This record gives sequence, structure tokens and C-alpha cells, in this order.
Amino acid sequence: MADVEPIFSAVSSNAHHLYTLLQCIGFVPKATVLITPDGIRFSVEEGRVIQGLAFLDKALFTTYTFNPPAAPNNTSGDSGDGDDSSDATSNPCFVVSLSSLLETLKIFGVNDPSATGANKAVSVQPSNPSSSNAFTTPALLFDRSCTLQYFQDGSPLSITLSETGIKTTCELTTYEPDGGEVDIPLQRDAIIMKVIMRSAWLHNAIVELGATNPNMLKISASADREPFFALSGSGGPFSESSVEFSIEEQGPDNGASSQSRKVLTDDGTSRSRAKRTKLAPTVTETFLVSPPSSMGSRIKQNYRFSLIQKASRAMAVANKVSIRGDRQGVLSLQFMVEFDAHGSSGASNSTRSSRGALGPTVTFVDFRFVPLLDDEEAADENSMDDYE
Repeated sequence: MADVEPIFSAVSSNAHHLYTLLQCIGFVPKATVLITPDGIRFSVEEGRVIQGLAFLDKALFTTYTFNPPAAPNNTSGDSGDGDDSSDATSNPCFVVSLSSLLETLKIFGVNDPSATGANKAVSVQPSNPSSSNAFTTPALLFDRSCTLQYFQDGSPLSITLSETGIKTTCELTTYEPDGGEVDIPLQRDAIIMKVIMRSAWLHNAIVELGATNPNMLKISASADREPFFALSGSGGPFSESSVEFSIEEQGPDNGASSQSRKVLTDDGTSRSRAKRTKLAPTVTETFLVSPPSSMGSRIKQNYRFSLIQKASRAMAVANKVSIRGDRQGVLSLQFMVEFDAHGSSGASNSTRSSRGALGPTVTFVDFRFVPLLDDEEAADENSMDDYE
């Protein structure tokens, strides 16, 4: 198979970045992989109520080669119009053991440095927690490379780890998708809430609420009355706990440093509602709320807390998070992870994209959650009786 030109081949000079992204969605043993010209998409789901998506952008690799195979031609007799269907290509899609892939990257010496740093003191986390320094594991891996290859449909996913002339190759068996995984739909044209903030603030809130072992997470947002944005945990052995992202009043002297709060209108545009204080530090960069008339002036949705906790690792390593909710109650947590250019880019690499060669590389990890129904909420509330 070594003489066959692979469908896909990519080389990374810092496998720690790949490990970090994949570990964010490592709450299930298997992942569906989709190889595209722009990068590799890993998706996982559990019980059709939570979905995690991690996209390894081609900018994370020093070289990225993709030779898409020809799409299977469905010649069903009448090919009357002379379409160039023979030129059509398809993006390979297969299932692989995500836990085995993570273990393979560990062979490379990539341990999880965020396991101690992120959980130790998230509130004092630097604005770029994923940056490497002289004392982190990634800083010691500059002379190593990781090569991912996929030769043909049905072949294993090959991972080759190279260090000072020594190569270690691991082949992971790939499986055909069973077709059961369906993306949880987010109605982008029916977004009623959008909040962008530092991911560390969301992580802090979830950690605090998790101390009371709740069953349910309640999200509350309002554009015109406090609490403007609040997270509450309930249904556990303890009383309900809440974290409110409040807005302090600001004097007229500091009006120049204040930021505008915007409210979504029915036509999709936004208007300034009032001046808000400069938070110390500022919690939200964007705060757009437009509840439907059936909700009144406040958006309220409930989710299973244990599912939200599965995104904790992404919260810990990301720089920012975009919290979005649609009219159906589907919650999207999109995390922006920014990698320092020292390990993931090289100026001498002519095959890298211009975006990856200049400055840090930005990638995204996306989680989607299905809301709790009324009967599920009642069951969670009644579960408190077990502790009394």
C-alpha cells in the first residue's frame, strides 16, 4: 500500500493541538470522520440529545494533501443529459475509534497539560490558555511530527509519529457509518439568543454549579430586566444554586468606556437599548436576546446538567464561546480555540495557507444540546425526593 497515492495525507508539527481538539469531544468511544479539502471533521453524539463537532482545519497542518475519490456513479439507465458525472468526487466518511486515536497520540508523548492548569485556577487563566511556554509539554515537541494518512475507501487510518529518525506507525480500523447519526439541527434563521463571552467565565459558572450536583441546568436571558443572563442548577440533593451575570450601574463620567447593549428586532436587525457599565472584567462581548411572544420578555430553557458538563474540557481550553439558542430550544455552544503560532505554523512552509502562516491559528469546537421536555423536567424535580 506504500506505493499507492493516498486519498488523504497531512503532517502536523504539533500533535498536541490535534490531541487537545479531539479530547474536547472524547466523551464517547467512537467518532465519525469526514475528510474535506478544508480540513477533517470529527463528530460524536450520544442518545441523539448531545452532539460534539471538532474541525481540524488544514491550517493546523504543515502539509495537507487531499485527492478526493470519484463519486460512485449511479447509472440508472437514462443518462440523457450529458453531465460530467464522471468528474464528480466524494468526501470520504468513516467511523474510527476516538479513544484509540487519543491513546495513539499519547504514545507520542502528548499528555494533557490542561488537566492540571485549567482545573486549578480557571478564574486567573490567561486570555490564551492554549499558548505554549518553556515549561509546557508542547514546547518540548518541536522536533517531532505526526502524519495522518488514509489511502483508499475501507483502508485503516494510519498515524505515523516521527522523532529523530525513529518512526512509530499505528493503523486504526475504520468502519462504514451506519447512517444513524444525524446532526442536531440549529435553526440559524430562528436564533432568539446569542451571547459571546470568554469561555473561562462559562467554565467557572459550570464548575460552581456542579458543586451542588444538580440534574438540570436552567438558562435565563432577558434584554430589559435583571438578571440579564443567569445559569441555575436544580434537581439535585441540595437547594437550587444560581450564577448571575449582572450589569452594574455606571456613572455619567464613565460613559465613554461603556458598551452598547443590543436587542434583536423582529426583522432580524439589532438596535441599541441602553448603555451598560464596563464590567470588571467585561463578561459579554455580544448580548442579543429576542424572545418570542409566547415566552414574554425572558428566555427560559432547561437542559440536562450532566450533558452540559461534557463540554467542560472545551470550556477550559477555548478562548471564547458563542452561546446560541433557537426557537425550538436547541442550544449551541461554539468554542473558539486559538493556538499559538510557535508549534502549529512555520514561516519556511510554502504549503501552508496564508491564514495559518500569519499569527495564531483559530479553530472551532461545537456542541449542540436538545432541551428537556416538560415530563423530563418533572422527573428531574421529583428525583429530589430520593435524597429526602
